[in-house]
Amino acid sequence: MAITFDKALGIHQYALEARVKRAEVLANNMANADTPGFKARDMDFQAMMQRAQDNMSGFGMEKTHPGHMDTSAGAGDSDLLYRVPSQPSVDGNTVDAEAEQTRFMRNAMDYQASFQFLNSKFTGLTKALTGQ
Repeated sequence: MAITFDKALGIHQYALEARVKRAEVLANNMANADTPGFKARDMDFQAMMQRAQDNMSGFGMEKTHPGHMDTSAGAGDSDLLYRVPSQPSVDGNTVDAEAEQTRFMRNAMDYQASFQFLNSKFTGLTKALTGQ
């Protein structure tokens, strides 16, 4: 019986990829905190995980023709949303630097947790393969 990495690692690999993408978006927001007219963005993590779960279970959509849209777990900008500001600035910038830093740190902690889960999966597979 063959085992695939998708089955062995579960959703953790997709969560790690989503956390990396979100870190990039949040870092971009912080870098543009003083740019007039810049609109803060964020990722819909729940939607990304739901799509990954659907693809893993075999109930997700499949691209069967080159003209079809890509609906894979890392579909890109479809998960990138604009954030609604609580208090927009006069110059049209919607980045709240303190809130972005808080989100970035929370995402970093979630990334570390996802990495630890993934690492424990690899450790378990290694032990199973070596007979420990």
